[in-house]
Amino acid sequence: MSTTIALRRIAHLTYGDALASGVRKDGEFPVIGSGGCSGFHAVANTSGPAIIIGRKGSFGAIHWEGRDCFVIDTAYSVSPHDSSTDMRWLFYALQAVDLKGASQDVGVPGLSRDVAYSVQIPVCTIDEQRRIADFLDTETARIHSLVKRRQDQLELLDERALGAIDDTIAQVPDPVTVRLGYLAQVQTGLTVDGNRQHDGDVVTLPYLRVANVQVGRVDLDEIAEITVPRRTAEASRLRPGDVLMTEGDDLDKLGRGTVWRGEIEDCLHQNHVFAVRPDTSILNPEYLALLTRASMARDYFERTGNKTTNLASTSSSKIRDFRIPLIDTGMQRALVKDVDARLQSISEFEERLCRQLALLAERRQALITAAVTGQINVTTAGGVSA
Repeated sequence: MSTTIALRRIAHLTYGDALASGVRKDGEFPVIGSGGCSGFHAVANTSGPAIIIGRKGSFGAIHWEGRDCFVIDTAYSVSPHDSSTDMRWLFYALQAVDLKGASQDVGVPGLSRDVAYSVQIPVCTIDEQRRIADFLDTETARIHSLVKRRQDQLELLDERALGAIDDTIAQVPDPVTVRLGYLAQVQTGLTVDGNRQHDGDVVTLPYLRVANVQVGRVDLDEIAEITVPRRTAEASRLRPGDVLMTEGDDLDKLGRGTVWRGEIEDCLHQNHVFAVRPDTSILNPEYLALLTRASMARDYFERTGNKTTNLASTSSSKIRDFRIPLIDTGMQRALVKDVDARLQSISEFEERLCRQLALLAERRQALITAAVTGQINVTTAGGVSA
């Protein structure tokens, strides 16, 4: 299957539409962007089944939606009337090629339609497309089943970790609680605007996005850079000991903090990531990060967060209003040490499960690529009748 054809010859990419939160009305139609489903709306703008391609943010990401939906302006869509191919095959074929191309905006990853259209897609007959799609539907469903089991196991480990944290904090008898705003500064980050022109004294530096801030760790696999005025950079620079908290996330993850240890020199942070800077003479950063993982923090941020269907957001004022059980710094360090010891075995299991999930993701991608490019015979490999 060595022959290829430009994507523009077999599919039309339709821009999504803007959908401000103020005009969104709850309904039955999924709202899909570059990151996947972000809620529901009363009106659809795309017929299903549809393939959604990330344009901004998670650019190049591929999503499948089987029903009518509303595609927002961070993504493109392909509907059955937009393509001359089998839709399921095209969904897999797009995952087998590099759609990322080059970003067209400074500091904001983006996929232009011209770049996407120029990508070469393997060519095969419509009958072969259907055989490949049938094979991959079956094989990826098996992988998905294994992934679901590992994710369920991770959730059980998360519950065990929560129990260990809560049990340790409960050892403190009747602590005085103090508003976090009295114990720490909350630094807001820089606003990323690819259309902004910068003249004069500017610097280009790495910065953290929401995707980099995970529960209990910082993901440094993909770090973006941005060019900003030097004064803006100084106001958004991270310092070792800052506790990173995201403005928006899944409801159950909202408000959980991670300590920045200066892993990257001169690193900034986006405005959707807060840097909480404790007064270390009275508040240990590790203790604060620990508290944000406890039930008391989950309850607070879930109660005070602004919620959509499956996402939530908080604000700097709500972070400042979070009340901290204040104990002397020696006891803070002792509690952190105790919890770390109890969480060590849980963390080891989590690392194993995460490695297995990574291998399953690699297996899925390799299988899709091999099937779409003809490296395997799907008729004999999957027992599909010709």
